[in-house]
Amino acid sequence: MPNRNRNYAIVGTGAVGGFYGAKLQKAGLEVNFLLRSDYEHVKKHGLIVESPEGDFTLPQVRGYHDSRKMPKFDVVIVGLKTTQNHFLPKILPDLLKDNGVVLVLQNGLNIETEIAKIVGAERVIGGLCFLCSYKVSPGHICHLDYGTITLGEYTEDYKYIGITNRLHQIANDFKSAEIPINLSADLLLSRWKKLVWNIPYNGLSVVLNARTDELMANPDTLILVEQIMREVVAGAKSCDRIIPDEFIPHMLDHTHKMKPYRTSMKIDYDESRPLELEAIFGNPIRAAEQAGIKLPQIEVLYRMLKFVDAENQEAERKRQLLSL
Repeated sequence: MPNRNRNYAIVGTGAVGGFYGAKLQKAGLEVNFLLRSDYEHVKKHGLIVESPEGDFTLPQVRGYHDSRKMPKFDVVIVGLKTTQNHFLPKILPDLLKDNGVVLVLQNGLNIETEIAKIVGAERVIGGLCFLCSYKVSPGHICHLDYGTITLGEYTEDYKYIGITNRLHQIANDFKSAEIPINLSADLLLSRWKKLVWNIPYNGLSVVLNARTDELMANPDTLILVEQIMREVVAGAKSCDRIIPDEFIPHMLDHTHKMKPYRTSMKIDYDESRPLELEAIFGNPIRAAEQAGIKLPQIEVLYRMLKFVDAENQEAERKRQLLSL
């Protein structure tokens, strides 16, 4: 049963944090949202979620523009892009109760390690979202498909800890909101598994200007996707994490069945936002290099993405200067 006394904070009310936070509030849990540019709009109009599971609106939400004015929480959910993590040292410490935890719903590798430097390793839980959603406009989120979260405990150097009672407790809250949950006994393995999908599809969608269905329909890009996936598996193995042989065919089949999707990195690129290159590409490359192996195709993709991201950000700076 969910704990109605456990309260939640959402840091990053976008396609991820906004969607899951709205679902938790709809289920009757206390949820508080830290908002930036959307603050005035959401305070006035609430949150809107479109979903094949049923559209709904939350006319009133507990929204804040300043983390210093928020109460303390049992669970603080970080839904920001990793490119905004430099804000977290000023946000997280003041939000946690004495026994509170940070649930990190971000893409990439070694994300929890950075959060642990702020709040301590014992207060960090990792979360991997298998979700197709995007933010339409302020306070308006469109959920297209999927929604499962995998939860795993973080420990220093990702040592094995298994599944804890607090994972079960948080999972029960999410399940009460009809959010599918998987519990992972090995967070690092789960992170590498997620990268099997994230690295090829996010990267190629930007470089090739393509949706997932377009990448799957072309025989050349399909070969490239598989090759990059196998390189991710090799990276995981270098870190003593074995991804089973059947996992790649499973991911390919999963993506074939997915609705046409513009990846989160492609959306960021199209909206002229910085790309999450270090978390999703740089960190895995460096982890594998530290273990003594190279990931050449992933590194080529990473270098190409750094170029197009820098060009995109420079063009955006010029646009902003001209609009002044």
